[in-house]
Amino acid sequence: MFINSKTLNNLWREMDGFRSEVDRLFGRQLLGAAAVAPALNVWEDETAFYVEADLPDVPADKLDITVKEGTRLTLTGERKPTDPPNAVWHRQERFAGTFTRELTLPTPVDADKVEARFEHGVLKLTLPKSEAARPRKITVKAE
Repeated sequence: MFINSKTLNNLWREMDGFRSEVDRLFGRQLLGAAAVAPALNVWEDETAFYVEADLPDVPADKLDITVKEGTRLTLTGERKPTDPPNAVWHRQERFAGTFTRELTLPTPVDADKVEARFEHGVLKLTLPKSEAARPRKITVKAE
């Protein structure tokens, strides 16, 4: 049986979606309303993966971003807790403390070319795909 790369990518997305759903249902449910890791948006085009993470009140110098083995993206950081004097809390849903979020990408990226921007509390990553992972158009020569 032969599985082409498009089918494999679709299968990977389905598996990742299932894993994310299990994490969402069990991980956050067990921890209550306060999640311990930021929400992510991840998408791709032919040349790169793009990741956005909502990190309000997390200083840029408290973020650590690594790419391991070409496909494992790890985001680690810390948000200090809000502790207003004489406060009576009614609801506290924003996480505080240290967090780690790891994501496995379906194809390798070029770690030396990753770009990170922090705008209005949103971390924006551009992870260029490695040359070997990019689609190539093959020219057919007629004889």
